[in-house]
This record gives sequence, C-alpha cells and structure tokens, in this order.
Amino acid sequence: MTCAFAKAQVYLDPQAPVEERVKDALKRMTTHEKIKILHAQSKFTSAGVPRLGIRQLNMDDGPHGVREELEWNTWRAAGWTNDYIVAFPSLTCLAATWNRDLSSAYGNAISEEFAFRGKDMLLGPGVNIQRTPMNGRAFEYMGEDPYLAGEIVVPYIQAAQKNGVACCLKHFVLNDQEIDRSSVNVNVSERALREIYLYPFEQAVKRAHVWSIMGSYNLWEGDHCCHNDKLLNGILKKEWGWDGALVSDWGGTTNTMQAIYGGLDIEMGTYTDGKLRESEFGYDDYYLANPFEKLVNEGKVPMSVLDEKVARVLRTIFRTAMNPNKVIGNQCSEQHYKTCREIAEEGIVLLKNEAYPRPLPKGRESEKILPLDFSQYKKILVVGENATRSLTQGGGSSELKTLKDVSPLEALQKIASVEYAQGYMSGRALYDKVDKVDPDKQAKLKAEALEKAKDADLIIYIGGMNKNHKQDCENGDRESYALSFGQNELITDLAAFDAPMIVITFGGNPYHMPWLNQIEGLLHCWYLGSEAGSALTNILTGKVNPSGKLPVTFAKNYEDYPYVKYGQEAYPGITDIETPKNSAGEMAHRQVYYKEGIFVGYRGFEKNKTKALFPFGYGLSYTTFKYGKPTIAKGQNEWTINVDVTNSGTCEGKEIVQLYIGRSKVTANDPVKELKNFAKLTLKSGETKTATFKVTEKDLMSWDEQTHGWKYEPTKFTAYIGASSSDIKGKIEL
Repeated sequence: MTCAFAKAQVYLDPQAPVEERVKDALKRMTTHEKIKILHAQSKFTSAGVPRLGIRQLNMDDGPHGVREELEWNTWRAAGWTNDYIVAFPSLTCLAATWNRDLSSAYGNAISEEFAFRGKDMLLGPGVNIQRTPMNGRAFEYMGEDPYLAGEIVVPYIQAAQKNGVACCLKHFVLNDQEIDRSSVNVNVSERALREIYLYPFEQAVKRAHVWSIMGSYNLWEGDHCCHNDKLLNGILKKEWGWDGALVSDWGGTTNTMQAIYGGLDIEMGTYTDGKLRESEFGYDDYYLANPFEKLVNEGKVPMSVLDEKVARVLRTIFRTAMNPNKVIGNQCSEQHYKTCREIAEEGIVLLKNEAYPRPLPKGRESEKILPLDFSQYKKILVVGENATRSLTQGGGSSELKTLKDVSPLEALQKIASVEYAQGYMSGRALYDKVDKVDPDKQAKLKAEALEKAKDADLIIYIGGMNKNHKQDCENGDRESYALSFGQNELITDLAAFDAPMIVITFGGNPYHMPWLNQIEGLLHCWYLGSEAGSALTNILTGKVNPSGKLPVTFAKNYEDYPYVKYGQEAYPGITDIETPKNSAGEMAHRQVYYKEGIFVGYRGFEKNKTKALFPFGYGLSYTTFKYGKPTIAKGQNEWTINVDVTNSGTCEGKEIVQLYIGRSKVTANDPVKELKNFAKLTLKSGETKTATFKVTEKDLMSWDEQTHGWKYEPTKFTAYIGASSSDIKGKIEL
C-alpha cells in the first residue's frame, strides 16, 4: 500500500516528466488551492499548496542583480545582513558588448545568486525597444534594434534557466515610456509591432523557451497588456505556442473578467503602484482570488479555464522551486566579480580619441589621448559626482544592495596620484520626485572645480546620468536631452583650460554634447555594476582594449530622432476625449501614436537622411582593423557570406563585424538596411580571421499587413558589411 501510494504521487517524484507532474497535481488540488496559486501571498511570493507539499514561487527583482530582502507585506527593507550581492552591469551595457558568450555568462552568474538566495523567478531581463532617449527605464533594456536585443537576450535566458531559475521576460509589450505608463494606450502599425517591438520577445519564446513573462502596464488596442486577450492568448500562447506563466506587473491587473479570459496567470501587486501605496485590500481580494473562485463555484466560469492557468503555474513551480536539478548557487564569488568586470570592460564604448592639439610631452606629440600613461602628467584632476557616487542605488525596482562597489575615483587612486573635485551635485536618488539641490551649493562646487583645473595637466571628467527620478529611473522619463545639473556648462568651462580633457559618462540613454569638439577623449559607460572602477581604469590604461559598440543611435540634437517630427502625438502622447472605452468600461488617459512605424533608431535616421552624432554600432578601438572584400556562396534558399578582417594595428583587439541587409531598390516603405547578424572577432596584431554569416529567406521576410503574416518577396537584396551602421566596409548582392 505504501509503495503504491508513493508511486501514485507523481507530482512529488522529481524525476517524473514535468507534464505528468502537472496533471497529477492538478487532479489532487481543490478549487480553493487552485485559486491560491494564481495570485500573490506577499510582495514577492505566490502561494504553493502546503497540503500536497507543492512549494511557493519566490520572486525578486532583477535584471542586474538580486534585490535586497523586503518585509513580507511592506516595501520596507527587511534589514538582513546576508543579502548583499554583486551588481552586474546594466542590460544596455550587456547589449553594447555585442557578445553572445558574455550574455550567457551573465545569465549563469546572476541566476546562481538568485538560486543561492532561494529565489525561483528572476524578474527580468527586459527587451523593450529604446524608441526614445527620454525613457527613464531604457537602461534596463537592450537598445533600439530588435535583432541585437533578440540575440543578446536568448543566451542570458538559456543559461539562467539551465540553473533552474525562471526568467520573467519583461515588459510585454510596448512599455517604451514611463510617462503615464499605467494608462497610456499605444497605437502602432501591425508591421511595426511584429518587426520591431515583438521580435525580441518572440526570439526569447521560440529559441530560449522562456518560462515566464511579465505583462506591461500600458494598453494596446484599448486593453491593458497584463490581460490582453489578443496579445496574450492570441499571439503569445496560441500563435507562438508558449507554455509558460504570464505574470502581471505589480498593480497591472484592473478587472476580474479580463484577468480570467485575457491570458493572465499570476496576479502580483494589485492596488500598489509597484513601490509605494498600500491598501486594506488584501491578497484574497485580488481579481484572480475570491472573485474568481466565486465565479467558478457558481458555474459562471468553466473549471477548464481555471485549470489552464493552474497548469501553467504548476509547470513553472516544477521547473524551478521543485526542480531536482536547480543549482545551489553562490553569492559574491570571485567568479561573479570577474564576470561582472569582463562585461563592463567589453560594454564600455570609446566614442572619441584624438591627439591633444596643444603641446604634449616630448615624444608623444602625435599620440592619441588614450590609453593613458599617468606618469606623463604632474597634476591629474578628476571632476564629477559619478567618480564617487554609487550607481547601483536608485532607479526603482532595479536598485541593488551591494557587498562592494569599486568607484572610478577609488580605482584611479590605486594607480595614480590624482586630485578630486565634485564639480556638481544631483541630490538623492528618490523614486517619485526630484530632490532639489541648493543653487548656491551647486555654484560653489563648480567654482572649486574650475579653480583646481587652472594648473592641471590632465582633466578627467566623470559624470553623465544617474538613477534619480527623471534621470534613469522607473516611473518617470527624462525632461531634457541635455545632461542635467549644469554639467554641459561645467564641461565647457573645464575644456577651456590649457589641459587635455577626457569625458567619461554613465547612463542608459544618449544625450546632447555641445562641448564635443573641445575635448580629446570620450567614453560612455552605461552602468557598470560592482566592478565599475576596475573596468574603467583597465580601459583607460590600455590593460584592456575597448571593444564595445553602441546598441542605440546618439543624435546630435533631440529633434533628429525619427518620432520627434510627429509632435506630441508620437511622444509622450495626447489626451484624447474621444477615445472609446475598452471592454471593461475603462478609458485610457493618454494616447500615443508610433507614427514613425518601423523606422525606429538608425532605420529612421537613414530614411530621413539625418546624420547621427554617433551611429548605431559605432565604437573605437586602440588598434585598427582592415576589411577584405566580402564573398558570397548561394545554396538552396540560403546564402553564405564571408569577409576577412585583419588587425592592422599594434595591439590585440576585438572587432564587431556587422551584417546589414536591404532591398537593392529601396521603397518608401522599407528601411535602407537592417541588422541581420554580427560576429565579434578577437585578433592579435597582424592576425586575420574570417567572419562567416548564413542568411536564409526567412531572414529576409517582412510582415504583410494584408495577409497578417510573414512574407518573403523574391527580389534583389544587398548585403552590407560594416563596422557600424554608417561605416560600411563592403557590400555584395545576394
């Protein structure tokens, strides 16, 4: 009897196939137990079934590290002393590496930290498209190009889930601004939706088989994306065949019937804004809690509808919390810091490197400013708040509690004698408001920096953005394309002194650079995590050769971005009193129209013949690369393109070879070219390697709005081999 009973309990047999475990557990659960696992029981857990030994799901914010432990039912820190972790670089930095192997290393390392903390679900990564440089949350995403985002996100997910930690891919979909994020209705063409905004999510579903996805706050076609039937059931679950659990963003659920029939599986955070507000409304009052159970018990909702959701949640539990192969993991290991540093080093982008036009030390008259030989300078002045500020704090849900943060100033002081001046201040990193700074204090800091700069031999400015509200922070967009806190004026004044100057910026978005022609060197660092200072100094000294390239276009002026010419309708949207109510009787507060269509980022710059300040895919090296002529071999419905690349400089370096393809005769409805592949080659001085790319007819399909499907149109295509979207080294017809 005992053996027979144990054998029957398949759901407790960790070696049984997941689908058998799901079916077996499902038939043992009561209606109430089924309901309980569909909604939160605390801020970051959803219930299991204690009676049956089915574990709860423990979730936590990512995507750059495990968030500190919070109290069970408040947003206050729990005050643990063992939840310090490694802060990994931001996802824009990861995208800037253009390195699939590093993405895999990232997913492996971060999931080990999640596992060690007892977490089953990592709330991330994010692949929303960087449509606007104003988006306060863009630092959590992977740039403006859907192909690049798809290629980088897949290895991250695969490596993390191999360790038994579910990735909760976010935010599905069109959550491309923080202004009115919970009530803005996004109007977008079918083609743009498919080719640009859904594409990286589709790659994560079909190639990485992501286990969970988080719905977004915004609306599409009048319905919230956390329970949008056409989006979640129609596209995600039926068309793409996805078998995972759809999790609401915190507070993203608004209606019981829509939650039941709109594709939502786990409801989290209802009646909070994800951070602050609390309510007497309890977990059993959630839309997928007592109201759902009542409808099932009254026969108004079929049991099959409930079971379909429960099966998805059980599947996630058995893949993670009750996965016998889930790793134990580790936290703050040397390997994790090493991975953090390597990603940071390869993500830093060298944007400018010129010889100092004024007299340099003897023998260095023609040298470029970087890499630095610190021994050549008597007085080195470091200016800027980001030289010392912790950039792992703030930003909203991605804020991290780190065991250590190596600041740029700390790392520089280990290798050189430097003076420091703060230069400006930005205030505290608050979530919902800007911390105002005393103008007199700001003026005093600037004056101190300028006084110290008078006799400097080298000025290193370290500034940019931070994770304050209305900078790079959830729940608010930037208010200006310029650098805030008077930085542009400070940089301009510092550059007027008779000393070479290097500007180093942190941040998730492009920005205005009116001082660019006055400086010799420029590095953009995104957010580099715990090893920020170490990675930066390794690049500055030449210990590591920079190899990052931009995953987003840097425009000279804000007005150059493709959507801007369409006015407020295109961003941040307009209030439209004629907007019809959705099926729940709700009315969106704001309508935004993606009138640029598929012409996002570099596609729009090329269509509008607008020259970028720094184009998509751009990045310099301390060495040089020579490209050979591309060759092509045609197979059955596919082509193989080869190009030789030689390191023609004096030191080892890594080059990102980019393949773009466009129609040979470009129509008004099609981009000049689109990224279709890339390869990152490591080359010693004088070494030659071949980049090989396979192209199939599937790669050349576009979305047909008449047939509502992907379509390949036989025509002549041109393949472009480039070092960036604007630096084309060769082209060949397919």
